[in-house]
Amino acid sequence: MKTRMIGPFKALALACASLSLLLQVSAARADEATVSILEPKSGATVTSPFRVRLAAHAMTTQATGKAVENTGHHHLLINHSPIGKGKVIPRDDTHIHLDQGQTETMLNLPPGKYKLTAQFADGEERSYGHMMAHGINITVK
Repeated sequence: MKTRMIGPFKALALACASLSLLLQVSAARADEATVSILEPKSGATVTSPFRVRLAAHAMTTQATGKAVENTGHHHLLINHSPIGKGKVIPRDDTHIHLDQGQTETMLNLPPGKYKLTAQFADGEERSYGHMMAHGINITVK
């Protein structure tokens, strides 16, 4: 096998081109709409009641009402997977609606292991799907 050496200027040019491409990809991802659970962290052990803080990126959080492009509100799903895009999020004890545009809520859960899923939905309660969902696992002691 023959090894080919390139000069330092070609190596620098290749490195710069690679870095430029990486920065372009990162910038494109930075503008993607996402949702996250800021608190608690995945794997945390908490004591009830505990605070759950949510965040949306590249979307505006607002109260329910009518569907407006690039806006919505948070939901917290307890022991549920993300809800399919366009499906209405149910209203029950395990689908917490933050209808006023809140970004945090307090939960009071009995001891045990839980999966918490943040799910973003439009003003008419229709899910943005798995791309606007984020799940963590916690333990309540």
